[in-house]
Amino acid sequence: MRPLDQPGRSPVHAMHGMVCTSQTLASDVGLDILKAGGNALDAAIAACAMQCVVEPAMTGIGGDCFAMLSSGAGTPIAFNGSGRAPGGATPEALAAQGVTGSIERGSAHSVVVPGAVDAWTQLHRDHGRMPFAELLAPAIRTAREGFPMSSRVAVDTGSQVEFLSQHQRAAALYLDNGKAPAVGSVRRLPELADALEAIAREGRQVFYEGELAVDMVDELASLGGFHTLDDFARAAGEYVSPIAIPYQGRTIWECPPNGQGLIALLLLRIAGELDIPSGDTLNADRIHMEIEACRHAYRIRGDRLADPAFADVPVDAIISREHAARVAAVIDKAKARSPLPKVTLPEHRDTVYISVVDKDRMCVSFINTLFFPHGSGITTRSGITLTNRAQGFSLDPASPNVIAPHKRPLHTIIPALATQGDDHAVELVFGVMGGEYQAMGQYQFLSRYFGDGLDLQEAMDVARFMPDPYTDVVEVESGIDAATRQDLAARGHVIAPCVSPVGGSQAIAIDAASGVLTGASDPRKDGCAAGY
Repeated sequence: MRPLDQPGRSPVHAMHGMVCTSQTLASDVGLDILKAGGNALDAAIAACAMQCVVEPAMTGIGGDCFAMLSSGAGTPIAFNGSGRAPGGATPEALAAQGVTGSIERGSAHSVVVPGAVDAWTQLHRDHGRMPFAELLAPAIRTAREGFPMSSRVAVDTGSQVEFLSQHQRAAALYLDNGKAPAVGSVRRLPELADALEAIAREGRQVFYEGELAVDMVDELASLGGFHTLDDFARAAGEYVSPIAIPYQGRTIWECPPNGQGLIALLLLRIAGELDIPSGDTLNADRIHMEIEACRHAYRIRGDRLADPAFADVPVDAIISREHAARVAAVIDKAKARSPLPKVTLPEHRDTVYISVVDKDRMCVSFINTLFFPHGSGITTRSGITLTNRAQGFSLDPASPNVIAPHKRPLHTIIPALATQGDDHAVELVFGVMGGEYQAMGQYQFLSRYFGDGLDLQEAMDVARFMPDPYTDVVEVESGIDAATRQDLAARGHVIAPCVSPVGGSQAIAIDAASGVLTGASDPRKDGCAAGY
């Protein structure tokens, strides 16, 4: 427990139900749904819809969604709601338009067919309790009546002024005369309210086949995109089998590829093989080994992670202890190695994350994203801002992650659960935001909570660091002191202060003996844990 005479926040405790989000208005809505008789899935959808309004830089209905659910025990249910490339998207077609090397963020080619609305409606159909329209009602009302810009949202939008200024509709909606909105300024989104109201009234059909689909396709076509109404009509997320490994006497569950959950599991495996000491969380020796483990794991991600329907992704081999041991064996515990040595396999940017547990102990780990802040910047007449997730594709024909018709890109968002025992009773509902950081973020959070014995909130509060997957730079937060930074630099790491806080997180722990729920919400965001 933190010293109570120092700044910080304590974990939240409750007996019946709990919601943790990065926006207080969303946590409040989710808790209202639980109190009104909705279940954890209902609360997650309602909270997420609210965040699509009040946290528009981080998420929206024009983005993607992954979820993991449990009734409290047994094998969790996982859902992949990531969008797919349009049917005309090939490296050759893009090259014909002069797109080579990489896809630009603000172009129509950066947009996949959004998967979030389909995910919400499928999950609600199969696992929800309250009428779907009631879940969207608070978000609709807030979009129409207005909401105050909270601190982190204002900062996130402020960081995108130059980019948003290139997109007329987005600039009109989210900037004030071309300038960053002030903290506390009121924003109204009537077009988005109308779009949400149409979805509440007509369901997924209006988004994928009706007037909203026509609006999105017309907008993308006007910008040179390959998207068609058929691409939208065939959009469908899917239930998938979760993947898992043992860790610290628990089982950690992740969604399988095309998400990077297997990289979080690989990091946990590598750390176990390195025998990284627990207790001294920000010790330079430990940080060094964690940086090197992360660099190796993310290189494997870049080499192997793709849509398994289009490429061979050897999940079992990647997360095996044998592979982790091979990686650990080439890590120099004293200094950084560049370039990284190759390791063979055994033969055989911005998001909202929501944790919810209800009175019946249904557990929901839920994540929704536009990828970069404000996504592609492309905003339709209906007020829908579209994801730039197609930037997750490669244009290299030799890459397993090369863009292809109806293919899903490498994805960063990864909801997760931790369970105990042979019956897989849920002990922890958790997730980390922050694009590329998420796999490393889950490792840091779990190692600090289960390994170092910090309480749930302390495990989130501790200073973070993240190696850039594409350079030798390691971004560190201000809580890592100068002496430790100098030590890391002497080992060969290129240390740089972080441009913005590293990631965000939410979590709920369940005490099986007492039934007490304990929640925590990352101070790097504007949210809270709320229970009753």
